[in-house]
Amino acid sequence: MDVLDNNLSGSKDDNAPLDDFDKPIPLGGDDAAKASVSRLPLNLGGSSPNQPPKTEVTKPAIKQPMTQTTSAGRITGVKTFFTKLHPGAMEFLDEQIAKWLKVNPTVTVKHTNITTGDVQAKKTEPNIIITVWY
Repeated sequence: MDVLDNNLSGSKDDNAPLDDFDKPIPLGGDDAAKASVSRLPLNLGGSSPNQPPKTEVTKPAIKQPMTQTTSAGRITGVKTFFTKLHPGAMEFLDEQIAKWLKVNPTVTVKHTNITTGDVQAKKTEPNIIITVWY
């Protein structure tokens, strides 16, 4: 195994031992004091330091507006029904939807969504939520 040299004195003789631990470590002798330090920004090969880098900005393609086609079968309204998740409440919900459809004979159902989720009332309980688009 090689012996590492712990010479921190900065002396010209690298093999000389460090004898005096109370003296400050020199920072490079007389040559370091004469050297000038550049205060200019470091150039790493990019654009010049005084100019910001140029970036190419591409314009997005202009999209043609879509033509709206109106049909007689478009959705004109929505009705939402919900109830708690137990058999009696779900039977009541079925009757409620059937009654609403009988009262509104001009309604044509276009789409329905069914989901479950928590509905907050006096206490938060899971419910079935039925959305009817007409």
